[in-house]
Amino acid sequence: MQAAGYQLASGAPVLAVGGFNGTDPYPTLAQFQQMVAQHRIHWFIGSAGSGMISTASGGSDDARLIAEWVAATFPARTVDGVTLHDLSAS
Repeated sequence: MQAAGYQLASGAPVLAVGGFNGTDPYPTLAQFQQMVAQHRIHWFIGSAGSGMISTASGGSDDARLIAEWVAATFPARTVDGVTLHDLSAS
């Protein structure tokens, strides 16, 4: 649900990992990693440790795996209370 606000505010396309409410199994971790490698995704908002993605509340395992991979692979920075990961940083 949060992706819509970011898309409206930025005017840029936003991929909602797990779909509108985070329960869809799209993209998979492998698909997400491929999109990052192809430089199709620049930022990831949130982190696995923030509780943003929880399978107990209906979130998809794919979304959780993506958040964990991003948190382990890319440094986090906080801007106005929002955790951002720059996926273009190698």
